[in-house]
Amino acid sequence: MQGIAKNRFGARAPFSGKIRAFVLAGIAAGALAGCNLLPGGSITVDQAAIEAAAEKGDNWLSHGRTYDEQRFSPLDKVNTGNVAGLGLSWFADLDTQRGQEATPLVIDGIIYTTTAWSKAKAYDAVTGKLIWEFDPKVPGETAVKACCDVVNRGMGAWGDKLFFGTLDGRLIALDRATGKQLWSTVTVDQSKPYTITGAPRVIDGLVIIGNGGAEMGVRGFVAAYDVNTGKQVWKFYTVPAQPGQNKEEHLKRAEATWKGEWWKLGGGGTVWDSMAYDAKLDLLYIGVGNGSPWNQAYRSPGGGDNLYLSSIVAVRPKTGEYVWHFQETPGETWDFTATQHIVLADMEIGGKPRKVLMHAPKNGFFYVIDRETGKFISGKNYVPVNWAKGLDPVTGRPIFNPDARIDQTGKPFVVTPGAGGAHSWHPMAYDPKQKLMFIPAQIAAFPYIPMKDFKPAKYGFNNGMDFAAAAMPAIPAVRAAANAATQGALIAWDPITQSERWRVPYPGPSNGGLLATAGGLVFQGTAAGNFVAYSSKDGKKLWSFPAQTGIVAAPITFTAKGEQYVAVMAGWGGIWPLATGALAWKSGPVKNVSRLLVFKIGGTAKLPPATDPHYPAPLAPPAVTAPKAVSDAGGQLFGRFCGVCHGDAAVGGGVTPDLRRSGALASADLWKSIVYDGLLKDRGMIAWKDQFTPEQVESIRHYVIARANEDKALGEK
Repeated sequence: MQGIAKNRFGARAPFSGKIRAFVLAGIAAGALAGCNLLPGGSITVDQAAIEAAAEKGDNWLSHGRTYDEQRFSPLDKVNTGNVAGLGLSWFADLDTQRGQEATPLVIDGIIYTTTAWSKAKAYDAVTGKLIWEFDPKVPGETAVKACCDVVNRGMGAWGDKLFFGTLDGRLIALDRATGKQLWSTVTVDQSKPYTITGAPRVIDGLVIIGNGGAEMGVRGFVAAYDVNTGKQVWKFYTVPAQPGQNKEEHLKRAEATWKGEWWKLGGGGTVWDSMAYDAKLDLLYIGVGNGSPWNQAYRSPGGGDNLYLSSIVAVRPKTGEYVWHFQETPGETWDFTATQHIVLADMEIGGKPRKVLMHAPKNGFFYVIDRETGKFISGKNYVPVNWAKGLDPVTGRPIFNPDARIDQTGKPFVVTPGAGGAHSWHPMAYDPKQKLMFIPAQIAAFPYIPMKDFKPAKYGFNNGMDFAAAAMPAIPAVRAAANAATQGALIAWDPITQSERWRVPYPGPSNGGLLATAGGLVFQGTAAGNFVAYSSKDGKKLWSFPAQTGIVAAPITFTAKGEQYVAVMAGWGGIWPLATGALAWKSGPVKNVSRLLVFKIGGTAKLPPATDPHYPAPLAPPAVTAPKAVSDAGGQLFGRFCGVCHGDAAVGGGVTPDLRRSGALASADLWKSIVYDGLLKDRGMIAWKDQFTPEQVESIRHYVIARANEDKALGEK
């Protein structure tokens, strides 16, 4: 007697009674392991399946692999003894040449990932065959709302559905098998500069997502939506509305910590990336972002802690009810977000078992917090810090350096770490066996210069800082010193002793997120274009692959057909190459080559030949013809509105056009058609005619011409 079954692609196939008994036994075993099965034989992702992943490494079911976000895999078939034999199994070129920051999901041998411009794709994990793709068709002009590239960090999964956010603020549900859209919900006020770049988390049938936009001027929140309908279930605001309009108790308490008319620019506090979940405590932990504007003198004149900016907040995932908070940077004024990767673990501290939350935010301190109560356990700086003299040993509150409070002094100050953060969104990884946290750290300062007479604008950053005055001067010695002082490092940090175990230094910042495995390995991509495996014991480099592009995303590992694979999204991008120009690379621009790379022991695939590393067009600008006053005026506008995408002092970082080399520089008419009229709006360059006059647009052109001639005179080619 024969029965009928479906494979994961829906094909019907007969099988014998013996095989049927074997399959049924396998289904029972899967159920016992906490994994229900869909009709096609693939697992349905639910709470039990994600929790079971802590012990099983075959799939990658949630953004950080498990709810605790440790990004540690129990797989060890690839290990210190054989990693030298790791080779490329296959690769897939992507159709978006912008930053790739996604952590893919893997479910039963299929890789699901998002790309820049919020596109989604599914690949056979063994062959690399594209199964389906989905384009939500985000309008190109949405790019102006994004602080830090048109990136997307990944998906969530539940049942037979996938969920991801789009740059223009939609939350979309797809059928996992076909990529067909099931529902779409607009989660933000699209008339305001909100974006979504972070990955959702899915808990007990609710999709939870935050948003970005604090640089431009919005009010932050996180919200939960029903997985089947997309209907909003709850919404949690992170900063209060204007006095008299706050009904929730946590917002009433927060209101007393704000001054002035903060609500006019929203206050900030966007939950644009990290979340973690403790199923036993039933607590969701969210990281809250910076203030809007950054400069507290404009946001909340007279000071105040400004809750819940730069805080970890614990809420009930079913209701959004506030439980506790821990604020890392009270009254923040330096873009010191707390949205960086949150990691949960159980460990013994001081002879007692503790349930802890670990965090290495932008401000440079590593925090260990009791995740049941929100009480501070310990903290220490993991990179040089000068904005604070330390942390109060009881409360964890920073002991401020008065000179760094530029909002109070009104004077410039070079703060360490800078706005790029000691650690940004790039995920950490925690090895529970060695009790070590691996941190992709950045060592870089930033000159915070308060803007005089700040007024918010419709487009661009509204942070109350004078970026034009902070621009890198065309002085070789200053540039050399800035480059020498801007570093990166992979740091192995002991959270119990609050001390460094080992480090791997890098010549620059913005190196990729991390993966740790039971094979004794730590994987990381670099800004210089390599994918590297290190010994987690001592940081020794064991293997490296030339990826032909910078890697900022975090790797994953999984098994398929009995083999262990390692995969990573490659593609240079993000805020460092966009905004910091030459500081983002040390030996020349890094080109974006967006690909999904998949490796296994014995892999023999080859990438196509690398393109010329000296790809930029020659620096051959037209002659300077405008008076210095005109180009200086253009420089003020460029510094505030243009530099965040086209580089500090107009030095491109290898992702968006280096305007010093643009053919449009020589034509006032062509320049105007692009900048003023929006000729390239579908590619992300909006029309600035609502904000600039034609004369201002022309002054920006003359500034870029002047900068190009300065750099050519210094010998740049």
